[in-house]
Amino acid sequence: MSANQYETDLPITAANYQALSPLSFLAKAAWTYPDYTSVIDGDRRFTWAETQSRCLRLASALSKKGIGKGDTVSVMAPNVTAAFEATFGVPMQGAVLNALNYRLNATEIAFILDHGECKLLITDTEFSPIIEEALEKVAHRPMVIDIEDPAGPGGKSLGEMSYEAFLETGDEDYQWAPPRDEWEAISLNYTSGTTGNPKGVVYSHRGTYLNSVGNIMSWHLPAHPVYLWTLPMFHCNGWCFPWSITALAGTHVCLRAVVAKDIYAAIDEHKVTHLCGAPIVMQLIAGAPEEDKRPLPHTVNMFTAAAPPPAAVLADMARQGFNVTHVYGLTEVYGPCVVSAWKSEWDALPLDEQAKLKARQGVTYQVQEAMMVADPDTLEPVPMDGTTMGEVFMRGNVTMKGYLKNPAATEEAFAGGWFHSGDLGVWHPDGYVELKDRSKDIIISGGENISSIEVEDTLYTNAKIAAVAVVATPSEKWGETPTAFIELKPGEEATAEEIIAFCRDNMAHYKCPRQVVFEDLPKTSTGKIQKFVLRDRARELARESAS
Repeated sequence: MSANQYETDLPITAANYQALSPLSFLAKAAWTYPDYTSVIDGDRRFTWAETQSRCLRLASALSKKGIGKGDTVSVMAPNVTAAFEATFGVPMQGAVLNALNYRLNATEIAFILDHGECKLLITDTEFSPIIEEALEKVAHRPMVIDIEDPAGPGGKSLGEMSYEAFLETGDEDYQWAPPRDEWEAISLNYTSGTTGNPKGVVYSHRGTYLNSVGNIMSWHLPAHPVYLWTLPMFHCNGWCFPWSITALAGTHVCLRAVVAKDIYAAIDEHKVTHLCGAPIVMQLIAGAPEEDKRPLPHTVNMFTAAAPPPAAVLADMARQGFNVTHVYGLTEVYGPCVVSAWKSEWDALPLDEQAKLKARQGVTYQVQEAMMVADPDTLEPVPMDGTTMGEVFMRGNVTMKGYLKNPAATEEAFAGGWFHSGDLGVWHPDGYVELKDRSKDIIISGGENISSIEVEDTLYTNAKIAAVAVVATPSEKWGETPTAFIELKPGEEATAEEIIAFCRDNMAHYKCPRQVVFEDLPKTSTGKIQKFVLRDRARELARESAS
């Protein structure tokens, strides 16, 4: 048999092959649009030429400190210039970026620094108390560089020098080398660790490149968007948006704290076109006091993820001039890789009906290979009937390399050739997936499965409610019953009896909360409600009532 003609004398060479890396986006932005605004951070403005120079200086400075390929550089910072520059400058040196969640406690941070073998830590002085405590707990203390942000609250310096002084030690003409293999690690992100120590999720240059492009395609991002950083850059590396916006030579508008008044001010002053955030950020924006709001200069586009957004909140955002697109993903799949892709024939529907469609998670990004809803034991897909529940599985090029130093967990997550999300959902006849709950969030009461998300969606239609979370409470009679933890809007009052009656008027009685608790809900830095905290609280309340 003759040789395959398409595999003969057609070798891979430097001329026709380059490992994919999102780092290439910076050079192209600086080359083509050197004088366009790259970053707005308070009173500071940078161009793309200046940003490239600063990132090269950071890479060079790291090199002079002996940081090289495979070394971990951790960053503890809000959404400020230094955090953004680290997404390029750290991997330019071949090192791996580990963006820390600044809501963690000292023990958790110490674990991550040790587990990831951090060699150098860049930290904002706002977090010096927690970092100082963490550094006392680590087995191996890394070098420390302080971010002394003039717009920040200040704080104790812990390191050798300031971030700006560190950049001055670097060379703006530094010759960095792209990765030889696109499978090389670019970043390390840790899961929340709600059931033990967090797991280190490893991203590749290839995966981040592809998901950055996937964001652009799925959101139909135009050239030069103005992007407001309401999403923490530590969360899945800002869902890959530091790279996505750079690829389009857009403008990154930094925001140290997510405050409704500051969000509206930034949209007005900088003509923000796009932002991202969890549903809680939508609620913050939509429910802001009138005195904090400003008229929108144009329609503002928003990506929202995390828990399925309540249809009532989506409808409210639409009425206020925000065009919300719902996406879905996990740390293990580079943030969002599923989008509720909109269809023009839905434009004529009432806003409430549109909101219900937008609340579905949808279909995979073009850069993710496949998704299915299937039986978690057999991996047999469930019928596309919008009713039969199964676990959501994904596979493809924007799935993590695996968990750092945890082959057993990696093998379990990839069993059967699919990534096991742990999320439960249904498959609609049009192929769109809709989440119903985390597997551990399903409430089984008297043999009936109750979706906490369904109960929450109903409660969100109550005009008095700002935020709600529904969890299981142990019951001798029923096994479990739903308990609703509720935050009311400012100035509103309600009783438990009133809320339960509202539920009974709007859903099957067996799904209704048997208990209602009014209190502030615990949330992560990304706005996710910490249901594991509320589950413990519900169990405590059950014990108290039984005694």
